[in-house]
Amino acid sequence: MQKICVVEDDDNIRELLLYALTQSGFAADGYADGTLFYKTLNAGAFDAEPPALVLLDIMLPGEDGISLLRRMRASKKTENIPVVILTAKGAEHDRIKGLDLGADDYVTKPFSVIEVIARIRAVLRRYVPQMDAPSTFTVDGIVLFPDKRVVLVNGSEVTVTYKEFELLYYLMCKKDIVLTREVLLNRIWGGDYLGESRTVDMHIKSLRQKLGEAGGVIKTVRNVGYKIEG
Repeated sequence: MQKICVVEDDDNIRELLLYALTQSGFAADGYADGTLFYKTLNAGAFDAEPPALVLLDIMLPGEDGISLLRRMRASKKTENIPVVILTAKGAEHDRIKGLDLGADDYVTKPFSVIEVIARIRAVLRRYVPQMDAPSTFTVDGIVLFPDKRVVLVNGSEVTVTYKEFELLYYLMCKKDIVLTREVLLNRIWGGDYLGESRTVDMHIKSLRQKLGEAGGVIKTVRNVGYKIEG
């Protein structure tokens, strides 16, 4: 049974979500404080069975959700745990920041419990392990290790953000295939992302700069999108 951790300081909302999750066939744990949750996560309590997903409120006592998400994505132990963030209705800045830091989706308050469960299931479907996926991807001096989330250029490690890694990974998986900005937005930022397609352009620009001369393998297809060629 998949376990969902609900990090939400409002007792009524937290208990409602926990009840809905258990009724939907999940195991569920609730936390009212971000700091307590992170300590529990790193204390070995989930070593045998990490959470299948974390439902994370942005406004929390102790450590706030954005800071908590940043720390999760920076840790090898927790970087691959899917995260759905809960945000206030008008907090567009928090939603965008959370998605750029590596959140997999977001739900705005007030929300429908049915919608939350549907979004959780959708995110979990994207995380079905691909047992036959290659352990490395190589294109013209760029080597990407999906499991380790490491990128090497001519043997030297290059530091990229969570979303930059996901973007590069997807482009390398689809080598020589032209991917539109809309496809990349849907795949990397989620189908309900409300930002502009320029988000893709900015991340491509940043990736090229970090990859140096090797970044030339990322080709712009005018009026369409991008592809990796090599």
